[in-house]
This record gives sequence, C-alpha cells and structure tokens, in this order.
Amino acid sequence: MLVTAGIAVAGTLWYVLWLARPGLAGPAALAFVVLPLGTAVAAHGVLVMIRHVRLHPVALRFWRLIFVALLLFGAGFAMMAVEAFRTAPALPTFPVDAAALAGAGFLTAMWAVARVPIGTGRGERGRQWLDRAIAFLGCGTVLFQFGLAPMINAPVGWSVQTITLIGLSLALALGGITKVAYIGDGPVDRVALRLIGTSGLVAAGVVLLAITGGPDSAVPAQGVVMPLAPIMAALAVRRQWSATGTRARRANTWLPYLALAGVDAPLLAALHGTLTWSDRLVVINVMVVTGLVAVRQFVTIRENGCLLRDKRASERQLRHQVTHDGLTGLANRGLFRDELAAALAAGDTTVLLVDLDDFKIVNDSLGHDVGDQLLIAVAGALRSAVGSAGLPVRLGGDEFAVMLTGDADAGAVADAVLSAFNGPMSAHDLLVRASIGIASAPAGTPLDHLLRDADVAMYAAKQRGKANWVRYHHGMEQPALAHARLGGELRRALEAGEFRVVYQPIIGLDDPARRVIGVEALVRWEHPVRGTVSPADFIPAAEATGLIVPLGRFVLREACRQTAAWLATYGPDALQKVGPNVSMRQLADPDFVADVRAVLAETGLPAERLVLEVTESAALRGPQVSRTLRELHDMGVRLALDDFGTGESSLSLLRAFPASIIKLDKSFVDGIELDELGTPAADARQAVARAVVQLAGALGLDTVAEGIENEEQARRLVALGYSLGQGYHLARPMSAERLGELFAARLAAA
Repeated sequence: MLVTAGIAVAGTLWYVLWLARPGLAGPAALAFVVLPLGTAVAAHGVLVMIRHVRLHPVALRFWRLIFVALLLFGAGFAMMAVEAFRTAPALPTFPVDAAALAGAGFLTAMWAVARVPIGTGRGERGRQWLDRAIAFLGCGTVLFQFGLAPMINAPVGWSVQTITLIGLSLALALGGITKVAYIGDGPVDRVALRLIGTSGLVAAGVVLLAITGGPDSAVPAQGVVMPLAPIMAALAVRRQWSATGTRARRANTWLPYLALAGVDAPLLAALHGTLTWSDRLVVINVMVVTGLVAVRQFVTIRENGCLLRDKRASERQLRHQVTHDGLTGLANRGLFRDELAAALAAGDTTVLLVDLDDFKIVNDSLGHDVGDQLLIAVAGALRSAVGSAGLPVRLGGDEFAVMLTGDADAGAVADAVLSAFNGPMSAHDLLVRASIGIASAPAGTPLDHLLRDADVAMYAAKQRGKANWVRYHHGMEQPALAHARLGGELRRALEAGEFRVVYQPIIGLDDPARRVIGVEALVRWEHPVRGTVSPADFIPAAEATGLIVPLGRFVLREACRQTAAWLATYGPDALQKVGPNVSMRQLADPDFVADVRAVLAETGLPAERLVLEVTESAALRGPQVSRTLRELHDMGVRLALDDFGTGESSLSLLRAFPASIIKLDKSFVDGIELDELGTPAADARQAVARAVVQLAGALGLDTVAEGIENEEQARRLVALGYSLGQGYHLARPMSAERLGELFAARLAAA
C-alpha cells in the first residue's frame, strides 16, 4: 500500500514540476511509466497474499484471476510507455497490441468478479439478476451519455483503443458495485471486492480530463489519475489479508381452542329459535362456562410449558456441566471417551492429541489466572480452527484433543490448529506453540490403544522441535521409550558428574593472527556405557523434564570458574568474554538472576566478561523473561541474540531486548561464498548478512558470524564488515586444557 501510494504521489509531484518547469522535469513520456510501476507492485502484493494466506478455493480463484488481470494490464501500459519514449516529444497513440493486453486484463478482472458466488436460492437469484440488470443498464446509460459519448463525438478524434479500454473500465466498476450489493459474508471479502470494482471508476476521472483537456490530458491521466487504480488494488489485498439456520417452529397449540370456540356457533344459532327464556339462560351459561374452561386450560398449558422449558433448560445445563470443561466450555475427557468409543464401534476414527509447549512456564512466571485466560483463548482458537470437521476437547491441564470421523483431512486440521496459534493470544499477548500427535484406527480398535498411539506421535512432535505435528506409524513408540529412558538418566548423570563443558573459540576475522577473542561454552555428556551423547538427544529431554535448569546452572558455574582461572593465569588480555547458552526455562526461573549474581561473586569473574546467549524465541516469552533480561543487563552482564534472523520478530525485538551482540545464524553463512555464480539464494544470503551487520553497526552492537566452514566464507564476511566469527574452519569445540595451551603459546610468543 505504501509503495503504490508513494508511486502515485511521485507521479503527481512530477506532473506539478512538469507544468512549472517543463525543461527540468524531462519529457512527457515519463508520465506513462507511473501506472506500470504501481500495477507491478499491486500484482506482487496479490502474489504474496496467495502464497502466505490460507484462502478458500473460491477466494483463491478470484485473486489468481486478479493477479493475471494486473499482469496483463501492466504489460499493456508498459508497452504504451515504451511507445511514448519512442514518439517523444509527441504523445503516443495507444498501440493495438498494447490495448489488446490491457483489454484482456479488464476482461479477466470482469470474469473474476462475475464468478464470485452470491449464495442465494434460484428464485431469489433471478430477482437479483433483474435488479442488477436494471441498476447496471441505468448507471451505464448515464456514464455513456455523459462520459463515453462526448469522447466518441469529440472533434479531436480519440482512438478506438482508448475508448474501448475506458468503456471496459467503467463496465468493471459497474459490475463490481452492483454485484457486491447482493453479497453477504463469503470467501471473498465484500470491501475487497468493492475496492476492485471501484478501481474501474478511475476511468471516470480520465473521461473528465479527456472532455475538458483534449489530447494534452493524457499526461495527467497517466501520471496522476490512473495510478489510483493500483492503490485500490493494494487496499483490496490488505483487506482480504486481514479478513480467513433455520429456527424450529413451535407446535400449534391454538388449534384445540379454536375448535372449542367453534362448538359455540350452533348454540348461538339456536338462540334465535323458539326456546324459552330459561333455555336461553342455560345456553348462555354453557357458553360462559366453556369460555372460562378454555381460558383456564390455556393458562394451565402456558404454566406447564414454562415449567417444562425450565426443566429442560436445567437438564441441558446439568448435562453440559457433566460433559464439558468448566473453564473453556469444550467437551471434557468423559464425553470424549464416550464419543470416541461410539465412533470406534461405527468405523474408522482419527484423534489429534494437542499439547501446549512450555505452558508450565506461563503458570510459574505469570500466575494461574493468566494461565487460565490463555487456556480460554487457546480453546477459542481450537474451536475456530476445527469448525465442523471434528469434536474439540480439553482433556485437562494444557492437554487438548480433537476427534475426527468420516473424510476429514487430519493433516489439514492440524495445520489449521497450528496456524490459529501463530499470533499472540489472550489479553497478555502471549505466544503459544503446540505439538500435535495424530493417530488413526479402524473400527473395533480398543480406545486406549488409539490414545496411546496419538500420545506417542505427540511426543515425537515435541522431539522434532515442537510447534509441529507428527502422524503415528508402527514402531514409532520405540524411540519415544528410549528418549523417556534417556530423560530418566539425566538426573543420575548430573549427580554422577558425567557432564563436562567444552569451549568453541570466537576468532577475530580481521586479525592476521586469528586470535581468540572469546569462547562459547557448550555442554557434553560422557555416558559410561554409550560414550558421548549428542546434545541434540539429551537437551530436549532436559527441557522436557525441567532438568535444563540445574544443567544450565552447572554450565554457567563451570564456564565462569574456568574463565576466571584463565584470566588469572594468562592475564586479562587472554580472553574478552565467555558465552554460555541460556534456555527459556532458565530465564523463566525466578531464581536465575540470583544464581548469576552468586556465580559471579563466587568465581570473581567480572560481569562484563560474561555473555549469556539467548535465542529470539526465548527472548519473546512474556514479561517475566523481559524483567530477567533487564536485571541481567543492569548488572553489567552482556546479552547476545543467538541464531539471529531465524526467530519470530528479529528487528522489532532489538528495540525491546537489551542486546549487546548479534550472532548471525549459520543458515545465512552457508553458501555465501557462491555469490559469483549469481544464484538467487547466494545473493539473498549475502544481502541478509550485509543488512544484519549494517543494522548492528547503526545500533552500536557487535556481530559474530556463526558456522564458518571454509576460508572463502571468512574472506567474504570480512568484506561485508564482520570482524568476529566462529565455526569448524576457525576452531572446533575443545577442552579447557587444550584452550589453555593455546593461551600459553600466545603468551609465550608475545
């Protein structure tokens, strides 16, 4: 929107300059460049939305046609711009081939609008077509009489191409406006459709200029008026981006009373006969009594009806309380098991087990009231994502489930659930991620077997990095059991002292001697039976069990102790900083700041020598984490954003996060040396690397490039402005003893 508006403003400013100083503004042909540029930007916006927004098939078809229409329209006017420069200084006549492309664009847009369904019955649709035809022809007659006709009859002689394109534009506007008047809520947003149709009314401004200004009006039409159409298209894209029964009648209780009143009719006729006055009195009494009985019966039925409705409402409320969760309103575990048993008895059934990632941190750091509000928001998002495809359930705590039957696509439902959790939730704008396990079973499968399979798949999803879904397959439970056993061994390993800390040097890239500037502290597990266990295996288990907090405390203490020893032995110039990694659970621990302060006091390491490496996702986890980071910064401890560029909000995070160092993620370093091949991927990596170092320089932050694996990468990074780096090419992680030998050798050489 901003770019299309900027292009239109630039065209207007140029036109004003062209009127005032023609020689300074350049040729009039420049006016013909504004519209193709704006159309290209609007088309790009449509393409980005199609790629990133999950659209209904009807909306997807509409916006694909609009994208094609914008391309055709822009291509036609681009050819017009080329013709303008060729015929300069004379204004061009619209080339036939260019007009054909632009006309095809108008026809494609009209076809896109025409194919949007109205969603009414056949009879109502026929009346609407009649109403729309009257509105279309009536408005079209006015526009033709006061717009196109003066152009056609003008002595100047407008080209057939120009008149045809203006007529198609007006037809698009009339068709869009009359159509949207009969469309309610649907896949294509009403306002977006109205903006697409209204963009055709730009032709009315062109007509007005043509009537009043003659051929010279082509310059303001091309440079000022027509660029408004891409702005409306961009607004329509923005609107679509932000947007994704019959009541039962009561039984007829009046019919018996009407029949009772009908019985009195013969009696009334008899009153005109030869009856005595006493007979007439009896008849009148009978009529009064029957009337009173009818009134009494009606009152009784109304009272009984009210009592029955109250009873049924109480029963419904009791049934709902028994079968639904009191906090979220979703079905509870009892109802879920009953429905699941019935579904398994009838046919194939699929279960999605949804577990919130790291929800315990919210309760521990922000309190249970905030946690309850988050669960309510999660339940609403889950209910919206599942819709009518299945039964959403809260099993308890932060565990949810979805039961699917029939032809529902479990993968699509899981994707919809994860997408619903993408944005901030509840009044506290908390970020939520979930791991989903999917399991399917044929009819007759025991209920507990299906739930066990879904639980295994959910556990596998957590092992793969969380915020994803995994479908169960046979044998999947074996690695999960192994991982569970691994988690059980962690506490024993901590008590037995099986963990050790290794250090990967951070090297000065622009230093010919490639001296060690700092180190990153990494933990390794030396298992007595299996040997060295990969951090990729035991860190997730430590996170899941909460043992990452004591493990991180051990790494912090050992890294600070060792660094203080190095400084005491080899002097203050031996090492500038040590950087242990800090997990999200550690930051959410209320005792973490006190632990850091105690370790620094115990080891004597200056606070400015300690760098805590934090990932972007961990830095965004609520006010408790933000307070912790601020307190650490105020202590003098430096903070580094690790894996920069891969998190949720890297740029906005720098404004709120007290970072001192940015560590460029390895994914932007891999292949950076291949830019001479001209590949888009290499160009993009180099562009990101250059942007990060420039941003860091503007904010006064240090930068470290991670994952350098060859000399050419190091050379390219130095050329881009990086002075610090780490990676296997520069130095692999090494023991404290080996690093001490390097310091000793450097001291001896000095």
